[in-house]
Amino acid sequence: MHQDRTEPTLSQARGWRRLLAREEHEADLGRRRFVLRHGPAGTIIEDAEKSYLFGFNAVVSQELGKIEELPPRQRAFGYEGAGAACTALDLLTLTRGRRLHELLAGPAAQHQYAVHLGAGRGYALLRLRPVRRAKRSHPLLRWLAVDGYGFQRSLDHTDRMVGERALPDLPTRAFRGTFDQGLGRLLWYHDCASPDDVAARVSAYPAGRRADLWSGVAFAATRVGGAGPADLERLAEHAGADGFRAHLAQGCAFAAAAGLWAGPPPEHVEQAVRALTGAESGEVASWVDDALTALGHDPHTHDDFLAWQAGTRRAWAGRHG
Repeated sequence: MHQDRTEPTLSQARGWRRLLAREEHEADLGRRRFVLRHGPAGTIIEDAEKSYLFGFNAVVSQELGKIEELPPRQRAFGYEGAGAACTALDLLTLTRGRRLHELLAGPAAQHQYAVHLGAGRGYALLRLRPVRRAKRSHPLLRWLAVDGYGFQRSLDHTDRMVGERALPDLPTRAFRGTFDQGLGRLLWYHDCASPDDVAARVSAYPAGRRADLWSGVAFAATRVGGAGPADLERLAEHAGADGFRAHLAQGCAFAAAAGLWAGPPPEHVEQAVRALTGAESGEVASWVDDALTALGHDPHTHDDFLAWQAGTRRAWAGRHG
């Protein structure tokens, strides 16, 4: 992992930047009492977090170009970290999203989803809610920050959010649902890509939360990987038995569409798309694009974001009806 790159030189960081720097041990999910198995799944999941920290520190050290030294599979996670660091710096220095905007308009133009997820992690690191912020980011993708916030808050408070299944402190049920998509992504990490364990974890939550959890699980299963075709098919069976097969497909479709912005999908994404949606990545990306087009001119509200996801689910259901 990362053999062909050098770590950001944090010794050059000063002030807020030095205080924000992340330590490499934060990617050790075992110290958070996550389930880590020997074999590729644990390595894949921890590599994603290592790349996130690498991208975060690349911004802190003002060496953003180092993210391009990451292997292609890891760059999206690097830019997720960059989004978190830019957001935190913007909030601390009251620059109204300037760094995040420049990141999205420049180096991370092909990783828009990742940066917006990272922005939410940046809010969470500062204990701020992203509900009415991120004004200079993408008018619709900005709501992914609530998902990213959910992931980071659940990572930082796993005992409460996973162990006690606490409700997130957000103003509406709709926002709590998007938070739960981030929590669902975390569950994929927490149970190390085991379909049976992840399904058991999801089933312990109230039925009203499980649709969004399944969506987040599928996003992580597709984007991060860690499970082979047979395990992914079993994951789909679990979601279907729980009554949330369409939400699993929608989360997978969003992850596939996000990846296609950066180029042809890697094999682990294609495997997940086939197992979780029954289609190919190009087709599922068209579901996402068509659902966005159907929203009409200037979609930007959280309701529009939820309608985008619902339209993607209808496209999957129409194909399999």
